[in-house]
Amino acid sequence: QDAELVRTRDPQLLAQCDVVVDVGGEYDPGRHRYDHHQRSFTESMRSLRPDKPWTTKLSSAGLVYCHFGSQILAGLLEQPEDGPVVTALYDKV
Repeated sequence: QDAELVRTRDPQLLAQCDVVVDVGGEYDPGRHRYDHHQRSFTESMRSLRPDKPWTTKLSSAGLVYCHFGSQILAGLLEQPEDGPVVTALYDKV
């Protein structure tokens, strides 16, 4: 809610950010880096969540959804993250 949005490709500025999406050439969810532009990137929903069947290579938005979609949906719906409503909606979206 109090986040500041920074649009840059400057590596020095990116290094100061808490979360980086779609730039920076790095996918590292532990450090909240969600870029898919590196040649070695091959992650799909299935590779990251083996319980899911989709094998299409993820975009940066897909990476964010993969990691946070259930949590966001659960908060919006006021339902448990692992409940049937959130699970069904996550899969449909």
